[in-house]
Amino acid sequence: MSKTINKNIVCPRCFSNELYRFGKDKNGYQKYQCKICKRQFIPDAKPRKLKGYPRCPKCGKGTFIHHNYKYYVQFRCNDKKCNHSFYQVKPKFINSTSSKSILGKTDFSKIRFPVYLIILVLRLYYLDGSSTRKISKHLMDSWNIKISHVTIASWVKKFAPMFKFISNKLLKTISFKNSNKWHVDETVVFINGKKYYLWVVIDSDTRMIVAYHLSPYRNSSEAFKVLNEAKNLGNPKAIVTDRLPSYNIPVKVLFSSSEHIKVKSFKDDISNNLIESFFKTFKDWYKSKKGFNSFNSANNLIFMFIFHYNFVRIHSSLDNK
Repeated sequence: MSKTINKNIVCPRCFSNELYRFGKDKNGYQKYQCKICKRQFIPDAKPRKLKGYPRCPKCGKGTFIHHNYKYYVQFRCNDKKCNHSFYQVKPKFINSTSSKSILGKTDFSKIRFPVYLIILVLRLYYLDGSSTRKISKHLMDSWNIKISHVTIASWVKKFAPMFKFISNKLLKTISFKNSNKWHVDETVVFINGKKYYLWVVIDSDTRMIVAYHLSPYRNSSEAFKVLNEAKNLGNPKAIVTDRLPSYNIPVKVLFSSSEHIKVKSFKDDISNNLIESFFKTFKDWYKSKKGFNSFNSANNLIFMFIFHYNFVRIHSSLDNK
């Protein structure tokens, strides 16, 4: 085989035809190296197909996958001088929150008691902290209405799917796009003697619970779930959390344009007192129930409490609105 190099092949950098043969690439194409500038190139190679990766938001150049995680991908800029890295979420891989598992009938059909009476019972149970037996006795003593405490106990859970349907429609009418801060935290509840965590996202402007999630775990996977649920409603200017490491990556990935404020102590200018106040209200109600018997029951009851907190309860901090 002739060792003569075609004179028409020139270096793409300095246009010199003084070249070495420099082996072949993995596809069998001849590689060359320039004797003058040491540039390596393959004149016969086909153009490389772009993989569809996003462009670098800082310099606009191409990127490559630096890490591919379960819920997100970390890209890095091809330009070593830029070396900017950013994240892209994989929403299809993030599991839904426990609130999505509330399923059932969405109306009051086949209920022999009037709707106003059911609403009154639910209000007494979730806002006044009354037990089912006390509510039953109150209805009998005040209005001579006989309703078993067992019936009331079924009402406080069975209507959760209907109120979930109502809640979804109402939340869509509220704009959280210009929210100032969202506070995120978790608290412990016990279900059949086992420890579970209630994750909550609350909006500082409207005092509304944007999303919640009930889980036996306290890790970043669960934080991803509740924050991804909240992201569907808006993108606040800041996310306020405690220093739990589980929040770091989910906030950075899902709310890249939002400031992540980590509260260090109660003396900070920005604190998590808003969500702590909600948890105090929740715990006052929760303690009267002496825990929950099953996950589904707990999930329904907690949602119903949040519904009444969002749409029924009067908030003194909002001028009793």
